[in-house]
Amino acid sequence: MKEYCGVFGIYNNPNAAYYTYLGLYALQHRGQESAGIAVTDGNRIAYHRDFGLVSSVFKDENLKRLTGHVAVGHNRYSTSGASDSPDNIQPIVVSFKNGQMAIAHNGNLVNALKLREELEEEGSIFRGTSDSEVIVHLIVKSKKKKFLDKLMDALGKLKGAYSLLVMTNKKLIAIRDPWGFRPLCMGELDGSPVFASETCAFDLIGAKYIRDVEPGEIVLIENGQMRSYRIPGSEGARKSQCIFEFVYFARPDSKIFGRSVYEVRKEFGRRLARENPVEADIVVPVPDSGVVPALGYSQESGIPFELALIRNHYVGRTFIKPQQKMRDIGVKVKLNPVPELLKGKRVIVIDDSIVRGTTSRKIVRMLREAGAKEVHMRISSPPTKWPCYFGIDTPTKEQLIASSHSVEEICHYIEADSLGYLSLEGMIEAAGGGKENFCTACFDGDYPIEVPETIIKQAKKD
Repeated sequence: MKEYCGVFGIYNNPNAAYYTYLGLYALQHRGQESAGIAVTDGNRIAYHRDFGLVSSVFKDENLKRLTGHVAVGHNRYSTSGASDSPDNIQPIVVSFKNGQMAIAHNGNLVNALKLREELEEEGSIFRGTSDSEVIVHLIVKSKKKKFLDKLMDALGKLKGAYSLLVMTNKKLIAIRDPWGFRPLCMGELDGSPVFASETCAFDLIGAKYIRDVEPGEIVLIENGQMRSYRIPGSEGARKSQCIFEFVYFARPDSKIFGRSVYEVRKEFGRRLARENPVEADIVVPVPDSGVVPALGYSQESGIPFELALIRNHYVGRTFIKPQQKMRDIGVKVKLNPVPELLKGKRVIVIDDSIVRGTTSRKIVRMLREAGAKEVHMRISSPPTKWPCYFGIDTPTKEQLIASSHSVEEICHYIEADSLGYLSLEGMIEAAGGGKENFCTACFDGDYPIEVPETIIKQAKKD
């Protein structure tokens, strides 16, 4: 079970549930299948969660019942497995010997299947299929006495991507895996500590960004005091921040991994223009993730920028629709060309990636049907050749067109006049750091953690 999600948490605020609702609203792009909020008043944890967008899951009556001063929230998007099971909706809330606990998880554990089998051999009973539930069982079954020790004991067994918010009756804990795959930001709202997957959630509620939770760091807040700890054994982990966050998933108005997503994407476009120039009349983005790199390409090349593809914003992101049939329908409904801008023009169309190639081919055909004389496709990332096992919904290697086709062959398949990708080196430099700071496995197959064969087989099965 792999998930790509958004998390939000706040401590010591009388409007904890409402601010968490707003935070999840800002993070809606990270998960559109379900949402949930758990709140504690110091004695008990109350929660509400359901399938759907944040605006449909939470109404005034739901939020009024979520009374308390500490809250965690979660937007969920499942990339495979039982996305229709209510038991997989987060936050996961359990009662155990030490009290109650709620957990919200963004990421994917590569040793989840092995851990789950071991736990089941010891008698654990699972309600859902999420690897997040494995974390809960590891905490509860730990032989340690204090909760922090139980948590550290569990974290020491995990391998993979996890940005976690854990709430007990009296504590709020933020955790980022030793490799730092997923972003997790820390801020402050009128003296209340807040945590979120992206800083755009802070902007909405008026919170001040303080810093990122560091890779391998545990930030514990209890009795108004904040303390920082290290995950056992995390010192030697290779820093592996997901560079695809900059390419596609994060909102451009967010700051992640210490960098502005907007500025990084714009630099992607500038470098793309230098690496893959072509004579043309207009630069056209595939909205929304292609807009900022297209601006960079236009400014660097001097070719005018035009919004010649209009997006219907009432349609969800096609990349994160679970079924291929839904993706195909989404492309037709989502984008509409402006013929007046395209007729007789040589067009450079900018997109963030080519995964299977089917969407790109439809876009090229759409532009030609609207009157484009030439269509030159430019991609603001390198060819996606390898699947991700750390939380992004890429298909198996066999389904990734770049894994078995050359750039020329892909160009022929999508029916473009030319095709150019941003180089791996250019992408890393634009992101602001050496390769040692990022996970680029989906582009070069260099996985920072060994992926068990059982996980690879399971991904192909799903």
